[in-house]
Amino acid sequence: MTEERELTLEEQVAALESERDEHLNDLKRVAAEFENYRKRVLRDQESLVARAHARLVKELLPVLDDLERALAAAEEHEEATLEEGVRLVHRELEEALRREGLAEIGTKGHFDPHIHEALLSQPSEQDEGAILEVVQKGYTLGDRVVRPARVVIAAAKPEDDGGR
Repeated sequence: MTEERELTLEEQVAALESERDEHLNDLKRVAAEFENYRKRVLRDQESLVARAHARLVKELLPVLDDLERALAAAEEHEEATLEEGVRLVHRELEEALRREGLAEIGTKGHFDPHIHEALLSQPSEQDEGAILEVVQKGYTLGDRVVRPARVVIAAAKPEDDGGR
């Protein structure tokens, strides 16, 4: 009876070791599959970024061409042509960036700290917080602020001190 019991214990240990080995192999397989998945996702992300860069560069190439033409006109001292060329380059670049989702931040109305950066406040007849001057345009890309608009805002009107 003890011999039979030892045999069953040995069989149980062997069965448990076999089960352990199966689970270990399963874990190794899952780990390898996950590592392959991680590498594939990384390659896909790199490919997506490369395609996005290529698309943006392709959009900007006509701007580069126009700029080269404007510089060539400047060498010939054709000021009117130079100004026209620079305006053309500006328009092309603005359109290319707009197609990519870039939008100018509005600066009419009151200061909004989420999209504006107040550089100065100065006394004015306008309401407190009104935007008086735009120092640098701001832009959004989709719903993200790329660069806040830098503005000068109206300060609070000084209170009448009663003739003191």
